[in-house]
Amino acid sequence: MHFFYLGLTALGAAAFFVGLGQDAGRAWHNYLLNYFFWFSLSISGLFFIALSYVTTSQWASPLKRVPEALTGFLPVAFVLLLILFAGSHHLYEWTHHEAVAGDPLLSGKRGYLNMPFFVIRNLLFFVLWIGVAFYLIRNSLRQDRTGAVELTFKNKKVSAPFLVLFGITFTLASFDLLMSLEPHWFSTIFGVYCFAGLFESGMAITILFVLALRRQGALRGVINENHLHDLGKLMFAFCVFWAYIAFSQYMLIWYGNLPEETPYMIRRTEGSWTPVALALLFGKFIVPFFLLLSRWAKRNEFFLALVAVWVLVFQYLDIYWIVFPTVGAPAFGWMELGILLGFLGLFVLSVTAVLQRIPPVARRDPWLEEGLSYHQ
Repeated sequence: MHFFYLGLTALGAAAFFVGLGQDAGRAWHNYLLNYFFWFSLSISGLFFIALSYVTTSQWASPLKRVPEALTGFLPVAFVLLLILFAGSHHLYEWTHHEAVAGDPLLSGKRGYLNMPFFVIRNLLFFVLWIGVAFYLIRNSLRQDRTGAVELTFKNKKVSAPFLVLFGITFTLASFDLLMSLEPHWFSTIFGVYCFAGLFESGMAITILFVLALRRQGALRGVINENHLHDLGKLMFAFCVFWAYIAFSQYMLIWYGNLPEETPYMIRRTEGSWTPVALALLFGKFIVPFFLLLSRWAKRNEFFLALVAVWVLVFQYLDIYWIVFPTVGAPAFGWMELGILLGFLGLFVLSVTAVLQRIPPVARRDPWLEEGLSYHQ
């Protein structure tokens, strides 16, 4: 399987470089789409770890190696971000000096939307994220050797302020990478919108890795249907939260009817983009809402895995809906498929590389006994 995912990565790299020669703008938009999707899945693991420490989530202790492993893609995402900077001229209107000079609105945003500041702040975001991930996971692994309970409380003290910083930095990263694709448009809750999708899809990818490890035997007898139930409840909750934020953003733009705001939604809900918008309404909210409503659905391994895959597909479509209207009509061809498979291969390689190096269960975690006997 290792060579299979290496092959996918090579295929994605080839599709990207061939795409640059045929349609550089489309290739770079595909790169951004996949970058943000897979990066969000990775950093969702860091958020979940920090949240678990702050809330003393004993039930999550037996499965915490999975979100820890998800952060293994963060260093890769840092390198990929450097590549993304090279394509900024194809992505962002505000990088074109002639467009900024002739537009009073863009000229007024020049203090924030300029390449040096854009590069510096996003690099600093990654320094924070990777630094905190390294600290939390290092203490977690050290606890496996020493059994020192104080390491858990050290992680808890770091996690509390980090959650505040995470909210700020991820919001700004969402503004930079996605919202600034259309710099005339703005939404004060766009960061919350992106976070809702991040956490829902983060629970989905966590469920899939937990089930895979359980099937392989690494988590057999460790993870039971009660753990799956809680992961399913979180995925269900953020399905509803995403719908609330999405409606709030749409309703306020429609009600305000401001010329800086309405073109963004009109472009994404009319013409060839209408089916995509409707697909998001049904596929990202209505369908998973009813699929996850029952207790059985959240405790059945096979069914929960299917819903998790469904959630990931529509999270990808959601980011596609944000990114690609700046290119033109919806399209999905060899370039989109190739680059998607390349990022998939790189993500799985990064996460499994971590899982192979660390114990699958934090055996000396002080909350493990309670987590193993968790029931509801």
